[in-house]
Amino acid sequence: VYDNGALKELDLSTRAELQEDHPRFAYHVDDYAQFAPAIAVYGLNLAGVKGRHNLFDASMLYVTSAAIMGLSTHFVKRGVHRLRPDDSGYNSFPSGHTASAFAAAEFLYQEFKYKSPWIGYAGYFVATATGTLRLYNNKHWFSDVVAGAGFGIASTKVGYLVYPQIKRLIGGHGQKQNFSFTPAYEQHQLGYRLTYKL
Repeated sequence: VYDNGALKELDLSTRAELQEDHPRFAYHVDDYAQFAPAIAVYGLNLAGVKGRHNLFDASMLYVTSAAIMGLSTHFVKRGVHRLRPDDSGYNSFPSGHTASAFAAAEFLYQEFKYKSPWIGYAGYFVATATGTLRLYNNKHWFSDVVAGAGFGIASTKVGYLVYPQIKRLIGGHGQKQNFSFTPAYEQHQLGYRLTYKL
């Protein structure tokens, strides 16, 4: 689909415009910004703004979503084998950074949409900025970024559908929750504690 027609023209014209206006752009904030919406979930919980799930379940939801996103983008990248615009590799489609950012943004939205949808919208703003930076850094085509956003959002939505089933299988029907997740800060080191009651 992206190799001919209007979509290819859009990819080429977008790249030409960005490279013409900003040929030396090389800021790699996108390497870190992709995780910002997920970090915000923990920051808000630690600040006392509780999300939809406790921290353990939220963490497992994020891990499930990230696993779905990582596996799906990996196999599609290998199958499609698309050359990056900067010729640095054949793993351009879809954008993994963008998928990761939008998966995290959807995670933030799902956890806090009942408190305030604006919290989730902020995550989507950061995710969009991440995708835009991938274009400016000449690492992806426009269609890679759009597809990455779709992969990220879909992965988190699937994660939220699948995790309750996984939890039910592991924990059994009607059993009391035996897991707990607690952030910790000791001796100038940040960490966490996972506990399981037998």
